[in-house]
Amino acid sequence: MTTQTAHLPFQGTTAGFRRFSVPEYHRLIELGILNEDDNLELLEGYLVHKMSRNAPHDAAIQQGTTKWIRVLTSDWNLRVQCAITLPESEPEPDFAIVRGDAKAYLTRHPTAADIGLVVEVSDSTLPGDRDDKGRIYARAGIPCYWIVNVNDRWIEVYTSPSGPVADPKFALRVDHRPGDSISLVLGNDAPILIAVQDILP
Repeated sequence: MTTQTAHLPFQGTTAGFRRFSVPEYHRLIELGILNEDDNLELLEGYLVHKMSRNAPHDAAIQQGTTKWIRVLTSDWNLRVQCAITLPESEPEPDFAIVRGDAKAYLTRHPTAADIGLVVEVSDSTLPGDRDDKGRIYARAGIPCYWIVNVNDRWIEVYTSPSGPVADPKFALRVDHRPGDSISLVLGNDAPILIAVQDILP
């Protein structure tokens, strides 16, 4: 079975690469053909190897987890490196803030309608997180997407997704640096202020 590593093969040839629908991907998992040891996620129909994590990445995951748990209301739940189901993809973002508690997702993964925010922690994966993941999340209508840019030490906040158009993208990007606070609105809740230094490793 052919897999591809980031960047995804959309700017050049896709010859030799088998694309899978989300139901086909689920079936491969159910049959045991794919498992956690394969370290794959489905991105726009392609099975893509997830990048190995380094110490700064894991530090950002630990630090972010601690912060999110403290600030989220009972209406929202934090998922860490768990799958979300989108029309052509099933990525596993570093963080997803979703409606409801864990019991709401015993038989399915969250979809775009359930999600208030996705976050990717990026160092070596930055080009793919900006271009490939950004395109995927914008197409699905994810309302807000953050990239924790470890190398440049800022957080890139993307909003106003295009939805499923020919060239999906977020219309707005604002970069926030240490000393800044980010105002996050989840659904109809009051804004939550997140200090950048509380998320950066």
